[in-house]
Amino acid sequence: MKLIQFKLHDVPRVQNDITDTIVSGNPEHHAQVMYVSSNEAVRSGIWESSAGVFSADYTGIVEFCHILEGEARIKTGDGEEFHVSAGDGFILDEGLVTQWTVDKFIKKHFMITKI
Repeated sequence: MKLIQFKLHDVPRVQNDITDTIVSGNPEHHAQVMYVSSNEAVRSGIWESSAGVFSADYTGIVEFCHILEGEARIKTGDGEEFHVSAGDGFILDEGLVTQWTVDKFIKKHFMITKI
């Protein structure tokens, strides 16, 4: 077992291909995955997105998010809409289908667990 401090890891910032999830605009997503469990069921790191609208499907996973910078509106499949901004923490439950609207920029710490 070990304690992993993100600030001590120099992990590459990688651009994710989100072509199939873009609803409008030209958002770009980047991530730094700081931790992956030995069975690959848990991963954690930093994620960011530029402006745009995109969908996200949480089938088979649960994600904890803590917004570090920026803000977004998240609309769920049942029509509820949530505003999240720096300082907010929340869970995206297994099976949730969402549409994110990012007006400028958003950055979050994430932890994803496969179900």
